[in-house]
Amino acid sequence: MSQQTEIEFKTLLTNDDYNRIVHYYQLQSENFHTQKNCYFDTPDQKLAANHCGLRIRQLASYGELTLKTPEEVGLLETTDQLSAEQTQKFIDQQKILPTGNVANKLRDYNIAAEDLTLFAELTTKRAEFPINEGLLALDESWYSDQHDYELELEVENSKKGKQDFQNLLAKFNLSYKPAENKIVRAAQAQK
Repeated sequence: MSQQTEIEFKTLLTNDDYNRIVHYYQLQSENFHTQKNCYFDTPDQKLAANHCGLRIRQLASYGELTLKTPEEVGLLETTDQLSAEQTQKFIDQQKILPTGNVANKLRDYNIAAEDLTLFAELTTKRAEFPINEGLLALDESWYSDQHDYELELEVENSKKGKQDFQNLLAKFNLSYKPAENKIVRAAQAQK
């Protein structure tokens, strides 16, 4: 089973801050890739009520079906890999893979794959690369009529990671602007 714990710290950025960090790390267009996230829940939002998130992420040559569930620290990510063809088919049909690791984990919440519906989409241009503190992601995202910029630092240790994140904010003279998870932002933009 493909599972991993995700511990990340994030902040929203202004366009100027985003461009300054892109320049600092000398990122070029080839350092970025585009990904489309399609978010699913039951009509009565059982996943959201359990602080879970479910998405299909479409990348250039493959896709991922990922269920994020809360842990004591961070989120447990359960993922099924999808071919590019499967990914497009499920997005077009607004369905998810009915078998596999994610479908099995959904049963823990008494949710069947056929109970789910697509409720939001978000497209991100992302640069992701390792730095001393962890895995850094710079995102520019579009959803509904919204457009935002975000910095994410994915770490192994929550306590050390929090301090490293605060140091990173100080290094770039950034004020912390809380960033809801992308699924929450995309859902709120639908209202």
